[in-house]
Amino acid sequence: MCGVVGIVSKEDAAPALYEALTVIQHRGQDAAGIATNEGEKFHIRKQLGLVREVFRQQHIVSLKGKIGIGHVRYPTAGGQNRELAQPMYSNSPFGISISHNGNLVNTKELTQELIFEDFRHINTNSDSEIILNVFAHELYKVNFPGSKPSAKEIFEAVSRTHKRLKGAYSVVIMICGVGIVGFRDPNGIRPLILGKKDNDLIGSDYMIASESPALETLNFEVVGDVNPGEAVFISLEGEVERKICFDNPSHSPCIFEYVYLARPDAVIDKISVMKSRLRMGQYLGKKILSLHPDHDIDAVIPIPESSTTSAIEVAKTLGVSYREGFVKNRYIGRTFIMPKQEMRSKSVRRKLNPVSYEFKGKNILLIDDSIVRGTTSKQIVEMVRKVGAKKVYFASAAPPVRFQNVYGIDMAATTELIAHQRDESQIADFIGADWLVYQNLTDLILAAQEGNPEMKNFETSIFDGKYICGSVTEEYLMNLEVDRKDSNKSPTKGLIN
Repeated sequence: MCGVVGIVSKEDAAPALYEALTVIQHRGQDAAGIATNEGEKFHIRKQLGLVREVFRQQHIVSLKGKIGIGHVRYPTAGGQNRELAQPMYSNSPFGISISHNGNLVNTKELTQELIFEDFRHINTNSDSEIILNVFAHELYKVNFPGSKPSAKEIFEAVSRTHKRLKGAYSVVIMICGVGIVGFRDPNGIRPLILGKKDNDLIGSDYMIASESPALETLNFEVVGDVNPGEAVFISLEGEVERKICFDNPSHSPCIFEYVYLARPDAVIDKISVMKSRLRMGQYLGKKILSLHPDHDIDAVIPIPESSTTSAIEVAKTLGVSYREGFVKNRYIGRTFIMPKQEMRSKSVRRKLNPVSYEFKGKNILLIDDSIVRGTTSKQIVEMVRKVGAKKVYFASAAPPVRFQNVYGIDMAATTELIAHQRDESQIADFIGADWLVYQNLTDLILAAQEGNPEMKNFETSIFDGKYICGSVTEEYLMNLEVDRKDSNKSPTKGLIN
């Protein structure tokens, strides 16, 4: 999970790119970067840290140009490494820069092809650099001997790129002196959205971003989602062309975007994240009632913040009080996406503080959006018992996470997942809860699908182990298992985006 944005404007793009990145900061807190194009030159600033830490006023002023792209990156099995910060750059052909969200599952094969068949130099083991070089090579082939590429040639290069890539990718690419192209993988796993802002006298500005709030905050009107397999080209002059560049694309967005990843005010593939989370709470509440019709719950309390919406509906369904029992330190990042358990454990203690009178002498139902490793849940249950809760029940708005994610979310090695080879009673014992209830997968799918009945499929591999792209072999999963173990992570090793 990362965040991408691209802008073609009538004014300098860097200030708007900066603002957009702050809106999607939740998608990545490891590194941030902006690249702009002025004439025949790229200006790039990227560094480890949050957006507000990476950029000062002098950086924004120096990023000249009316088009540009930006990126926020979250820590993965690769750890922290400035070389993996984006946008990335290739000088051939024309000068091309990329921001990418997702993960390829055929990186190893493509690396060999690029080095020994396409004669491209690969400087990191980032799959984003792979996509950059595949696109650059295909654009060179369709455009040779090298005049500025037309929209038709760019779309052909995207089509050829799609045929070589396997996995999840939402991409914005800036071509020096030409414009910006955004495209989404043929399954539409990761989100990408187009927006437009009319300037009365000087024409329209355009933005492509990972989530709709980035557009709306800057007063862009949402035009719509970039479709699976589709490319959107925006020229320097602000002319927009769109084309489906893949035969028979399907549509299976990642359902975890609705559970946790996206902002609640986002709308992805015509589905409101907020409303989908409300429905998750309704389904979860009904399941709890069916399993514990004579419950003695005094209050429902969410573990902030992505579970808050679901918890409100659980409380309504159960007919008990909804209370907010934790004070959140907003200056601590999202613990889910921190790379090592030691960091996550310390951050939980610093991030959440229980309001003791909301718990003392009460039977409490805690609601979380999901349970991944279980260690955070365990610490929270311990905190609640320490401040006097009589009984502590626990419910997850998502089903048990039992399988690795290979499409851009570095959750954990399979053996580190709490639901791996454990049933619900065993997990409840581990986290110290009196009982535990998980959402049903069918109900989770319905909670999202009801927002857009045309959406027939979702990417749900972390729950059911069904991977929709090729190249996810047992060998691939075994190698990923080794890379993702906390004990094998180092701050200098780089892997996926």
